[in-house]
Amino acid sequence: MTESEARRFNFDGAMLRPALPWLIGALALLALWLAWSGVQQFRDDARLASLTAQRDAAAAAVGSAIGGETKRLRDKLAQAPVQAALQAGDPQAAAARIAAGWPGLLGAEVVPADLQAVYDGLPKTGYGRLATIESALAKKAPVARVVAEHGKPQFVLAAPVTMGVQAEGVVYARFPLTNLTANLAAADVDDDDYLALRQGSYTVLARGDETLQNSAEALSAKVPGSDFRIAAAVPDGSFAPWGLNGMACLIAAAVLAGLALAAWTAWRRWDPARSVPADVEEQPTLTQALQAAPAEPERKTIDVKEAPKRAAVMIDRGIFRAYDIRGVVGESLDPGIAELIGHAIGSSMQEQGLADIAVGRDGRLSGPEMVGGLIAGLRRAGRNVIDVGLAPTPLIYFAAYHLRTGSAVAVTGSHNPPDYNGFKIVVGGETLSGDAITDLYARIADGRLYDAPAPGTLQQRDVSADYVNRVASDVQTDRRLKVVVDAGNGAAGELGPRVLEAIGAEVTPLYCEIDGNFPNHHPDPSEPHNLEDLQRMVERLDADLGIAFDGDGDRLGVITRGGRNIFPDRLLMLFAADVLERNPGAVIVYDVKCTGALSSYILRHGGSPLMWKTGHSLIKAKMRETEAELAGEMSGHFFFKERWYGFDDGIYSAARLLEILGRRSETPDQVFETLPEGLSTPELKVPVADPHAFVARFVAQGEFEGARVSTIDGLRADWPDGWGLVRASNTTPILVLRFEANDAQALARIQDAFRARLLALDAGLALPF
Repeated sequence: MTESEARRFNFDGAMLRPALPWLIGALALLALWLAWSGVQQFRDDARLASLTAQRDAAAAAVGSAIGGETKRLRDKLAQAPVQAALQAGDPQAAAARIAAGWPGLLGAEVVPADLQAVYDGLPKTGYGRLATIESALAKKAPVARVVAEHGKPQFVLAAPVTMGVQAEGVVYARFPLTNLTANLAAADVDDDDYLALRQGSYTVLARGDETLQNSAEALSAKVPGSDFRIAAAVPDGSFAPWGLNGMACLIAAAVLAGLALAAWTAWRRWDPARSVPADVEEQPTLTQALQAAPAEPERKTIDVKEAPKRAAVMIDRGIFRAYDIRGVVGESLDPGIAELIGHAIGSSMQEQGLADIAVGRDGRLSGPEMVGGLIAGLRRAGRNVIDVGLAPTPLIYFAAYHLRTGSAVAVTGSHNPPDYNGFKIVVGGETLSGDAITDLYARIADGRLYDAPAPGTLQQRDVSADYVNRVASDVQTDRRLKVVVDAGNGAAGELGPRVLEAIGAEVTPLYCEIDGNFPNHHPDPSEPHNLEDLQRMVERLDADLGIAFDGDGDRLGVITRGGRNIFPDRLLMLFAADVLERNPGAVIVYDVKCTGALSSYILRHGGSPLMWKTGHSLIKAKMRETEAELAGEMSGHFFFKERWYGFDDGIYSAARLLEILGRRSETPDQVFETLPEGLSTPELKVPVADPHAFVARFVAQGEFEGARVSTIDGLRADWPDGWGLVRASNTTPILVLRFEANDAQALARIQDAFRARLLALDAGLALPF
């Protein structure tokens, strides 16, 4: 070392040495923080594992209790005295013999399958009892439920039996609730954890910290062979620095501690007052230094490469539909794909400078794992997530406004079969559709996903009370209408009746227990056969109206006391007349499947009618473009901008309908009779392999003679006396057709014209007309 180098070393060391203690302290503190985080994460993992074991034990115990009583019931039914009473058609004797010698049984009865006595006894006999008996008949197997008997919850079993000659009946047995809950009640649950036995949206028994109840579905486990599940939750886990897990935190802490120790050792040994070593040569003169200076080294150009992109991911493009994402769980959707979708949504939000998003899910069995994957992806992109839990889609949209996130994702399969699920997405106040949905796919396929330096936050919020208060503060009925609400076991089963009761209606719930198996009927009110039970219940109870919601609560169906199914395009007439009273000249948007009488009706009431493409996100986009006050679709979606937020909301639409009918002195049947109506079909669905390609060929055949043709969505042909439509569904591989005319002759003529063209393209089509 030269003398100058030594002096410079001593000078720089003297400058740096005072900073070393600070560096040592910072390294030590960082090491301690990482070590603490690692230990806390291990403790969180152990706590989660312990609660998971308790959850599984509770599920097994409940399953064992159900299985034990079910076996005893089967054994009783196999006994000769019981069979003799059943074959003799004596339900009272059969019930008495079943109950004999059955410890813990509170009571048993045998009910004939026509259920006349049960219906006649409503509401005293209880809707829970009726639903359990009907479920046993439908499944042709024993069903276990918790129902309210004489104001108290009881554990009940219902099982179908044969009575007399090919007659059917149901055995209904009641037990103390403790038969089902004893194990959970005795479990050693930490006060800071949460464990609960649930049936649909009803909590039978809860243990621990009930503030965690809204997030407990993410860890829920189904009780085998039943409609029960055990929900579980632990408090939010410790923060993971830079996304490091517990082991990585401990390793990083050890490395930092080693660096701190090395720096401390160097600092202790470092004496800046040491003299320059004796063998240091005398400093050369400037001339000598210049003469001895080496030649300038050759400069080299360094090729700087960009960081490699994330590896491409294989994903089914078919799940990215025109206005949402939807697929079959286990085939085209799983939690990993849900995480990728969340990551893509979060990456898009990051580019737009959006930080917060509300998420929720419907009642499908795959919902908890799908929303778990979605949240993981959103947080990986650094987005702050507010989980509103199990909720109908309108409540999740409402949360985006109420919590001021501006963005939301509803995890829902809507009206599709139980094995479907999907995502309805709002980013920055805009419902994604078309190219925006395609862009999410492209981000995933190309690996263009943003990884935040730290994960976003997660919190749970229940906004259902805020939603009910918001609706009830604006909508009230002038008279008390008697209403039956059929939620089809969908996500609106709890909130829908709450809202209608809050605005002043007398509500009788039907199939309002949230059940992702949809055991009673498919939750799609656009299919008339799904409204048959509602129609019968309205008739039995002499109710004013029947209200039906779809699986995620954003669509509405209506049945009158007279048994009439009021199609949504006629409901839209009533809504339009009401809105136009306060907003003359307002734009009213409707889709291509709506009645031809709607346009003239809107015009007569001083409005501006606009027909547009089918699809909730497409309609919402058109509303924003035209500043429309109201929109509706034949599928039952209604969008109120006047006094509301402009999103499709079946529950709010039902409230507005009751408000309108409550102001009128006529019965609902009389009100609807004043609306123009022709002969019309419901939506007719024809399966085809590629509906979009088929419709393109249909449109290419040219126009219909004498008709005004619109091709904004498929092909609609309007004649002076009626119209017909064929379009491609954007959610399932089917053609959607609908026809309407002034009389039967015109209807037959229009259907014949469409039939000829359809069969010319494919003679094998199974046409339902």
